[in-house]
Amino acid sequence: MLTETREITFAQAINEAMLEEMRRDDSVIVMGEDVAACGGVYKLTQGLLGEFGPERVLDTPISEAAIVGLGVGAAVTGLRPIVEVMFGDFLGLAMDQIVNQAAKIHYMSGGALRVPLVIRTTMGAGKRAAAQHSQTLSVWLAHIPGLKVVVPSTPYDAKGLLKTAIRDNNPVIFFEDKMMYQKKGIVPDPSDGYKVPFGKADVKRTGSDLTLIATSSMIYVALEAADELAKQGIEAEVIDPRTLTPLDETTLVDSVMKTSHCIVIDEGYQRFGVTAEIAATIAEKAFHHLEAPVRRIGAMDVPLPFAPVLEDQTIPTSASVARTARELLGR
Repeated sequence: MLTETREITFAQAINEAMLEEMRRDDSVIVMGEDVAACGGVYKLTQGLLGEFGPERVLDTPISEAAIVGLGVGAAVTGLRPIVEVMFGDFLGLAMDQIVNQAAKIHYMSGGALRVPLVIRTTMGAGKRAAAQHSQTLSVWLAHIPGLKVVVPSTPYDAKGLLKTAIRDNNPVIFFEDKMMYQKKGIVPDPSDGYKVPFGKADVKRTGSDLTLIATSSMIYVALEAADELAKQGIEAEVIDPRTLTPLDETTLVDSVMKTSHCIVIDEGYQRFGVTAEIAATIAEKAFHHLEAPVRRIGAMDVPLPFAPVLEDQTIPTSASVARTARELLGR
């Protein structure tokens, strides 16, 4: 049962999750660029060094390959590292450590070894940070067996999912949309100790006319579109998968079987992306309930521009979702 609640930011929720898990378990450590003395570039690790000291909160060199490699080694030898990679765009520099080491060690050791590693990283456009600091690349990791991929959208989910990730015995890639760090939401009191399970989608809004499946910050785009559509008599159900791997197919399919229409929204590139995988799942498992093809809305297949007027045109908006919904329903 939930105790008292309070309103905190997404960033505070992440910070609280790490604080609470480090207090609970001495094997939890944090490492990354500027996570110690500076408290992190987004101040998400603020206060950790003062409470836990430099043996559990470690600043690292500017080398994603080294940071993740250290994390994998620490995990295999009994610790529970939380590794911060400042920008998800830089995961490519650590792909061997993530894809060929972290994801496979448990299998290749016949179950003798495990890698309880959390890689926290960012995603998302909108900060005018241009093509190398704005991408949403969660689908890269969701493609790899052995990895779990988390994409929270609210402070409640962010805290609960991060606590689950830290306690998981598998490598978890935890994507945080940097545009949401100051987004506020209701979160239980720290004494509650709640967690949010992996593989359980959340219905953020109920509806009967169509299903909007949206990931991370796109939940807010979908909810805004749903509010607009409601003024025109269209009731949209909005579902947040919360984790890409594992994916709660049952909740998604059940919703589409009820509404018979579906739009999938993700900020990653549309081609070969998250929207394609979820749309394929819906098409395979709810085909006879669909009254129209599943529609997809993702980022435009171009490098993200620096110019604000151009960047805003490349990512999904509530207007584009509402327009697509009206077209889908013939309204």
